[in-house]
Amino acid sequence: MSATLSPARTRRGRRHGSWLRGIAITVVTLVFALPVVWMFAAAFKTNVQVTDPSVGLWFTPTLDNFRAVVEAGQIVRSMGSSLLVEVVSTVLSAVIAVPAAWAVGRFSMQRTGSVILVARIVPAISLLVPWYYLFARMGLVGSYTVLVLSHMFVSVPLIIWIMISFFAGLPVELEEAARTDGLSAFGAFWRISLPLAAPGTATASLLAFVFSWNNFMFALVFSDDRTRTVPVTLFNFISYASTDWGGLMAAAALITVPVVLAAVLGQKYLVAGLTSGASKG
Repeated sequence: MSATLSPARTRRGRRHGSWLRGIAITVVTLVFALPVVWMFAAAFKTNVQVTDPSVGLWFTPTLDNFRAVVEAGQIVRSMGSSLLVEVVSTVLSAVIAVPAAWAVGRFSMQRTGSVILVARIVPAISLLVPWYYLFARMGLVGSYTVLVLSHMFVSVPLIIWIMISFFAGLPVELEEAARTDGLSAFGAFWRISLPLAAPGTATASLLAFVFSWNNFMFALVFSDDRTRTVPVTLFNFISYASTDWGGLMAAAALITVPVVLAAVLGQKYLVAGLTSGASKG
């Protein structure tokens, strides 16, 4: 004889489940948000206040750190260099990777997909020495070209690997109907598949942009004073004897703004792309 739950008990269980989900979401949000809050708060503190554990979130804010960082000019120049490198590398990567992902996903090119996965997981540090030797012989070290190419090495496999599932999940009947109407295979991709995969393209491009924006290793090795990007500039606030915590936090807060703006402006496509990729497996 099967026992049935009363409606009151069912509603009580649902309320308890909602409370547990709310508590879990709050805990996870606090874990990820507190370091960011501390960073922005420290940007408005003096170096003494930053290193003083007794000074929490209640203090008299100062703009001296931001004023010193902007007047020095290094962070402004490096943000311009980073924007140039990241935008160009992301656009070129998307132009190459999106059609490649469509071909792999549509024509079941498993071997090509495996090669792309291998290129994605190869440690980039293992390529620094041969790359530096090659680019030095070509006279490209210290230029924007070498930074764009090195970032594309990571961005192209990343975008391809994300986009394969999107194109594989699109109904092939749409492209077959377009080809029946006279379109070529690439024409069907350009007019049918690409617009349908716009959320996935936006998601993959945004993730590639964020990864490229935060890349430190390539910029440290291949850039110079003229092409230095923001991660390398942040490293300059740390010296052997001391660390300028106020300036470091102010600079970190400034370079976070472009990424946050990109995420906010692309939120609709980002959420749609992530949920679509999850539903398509």
